[in-house]
Amino acid sequence: MEHVASRLDALSWGHGPRVFEMFIEPTCPYSARAFMKIEPLLAAAGRDRVTVKVRLQSQPWHMFSGVIVRSVLAASLLPGGRENARRVLEVVGEHREEFEFEGHCKGSNMDVTPRQLVARIERYSGLALGAAFEAPEVGPELKWHVKYARQNGIHVSPTFMIDGLVQPDMASDDDVADWARRLLV
Repeated sequence: MEHVASRLDALSWGHGPRVFEMFIEPTCPYSARAFMKIEPLLAAAGRDRVTVKVRLQSQPWHMFSGVIVRSVLAASLLPGGRENARRVLEVVGEHREEFEFEGHCKGSNMDVTPRQLVARIERYSGLALGAAFEAPEVGPELKWHVKYARQNGIHVSPTFMIDGLVQPDMASDDDVADWARRLLV
């Protein structure tokens, strides 16, 4: 599936020929663990040898998932692009309890509105997401991430692909060195 570029900055780091795609959901603790390994992976494998692409995998059991994924994509519209998106992913991971429900269905977040959720992200990230959150480009981009995952048979996060092939035996708790070895084969 071809991805048409827009004003949103691609969630891609490195510029090598090997493509490592991470399908992550921002409030998933395993996805957060995997996401935090991007920079160490690029350092170990080489930015000129590997390209890491983050694909956002919104999941309904993470009840704020859609709002948070939209916030990540909106952040990539702002000056600073993908580094803003990275910041949103980091703060959601660092403050996960403020962006997830207890047991996926209860707790104090039951009383939080989407507007309050975006305000939390803004407060932690230092980014003003309001106008970008409502930008017309964000909806199609969000849908593209969902379609791309489905077309590749991906339903849970984190899931990993190397050069377009799903790697079912890779996990977020694998060592970065193991990931680098697999990418450099």
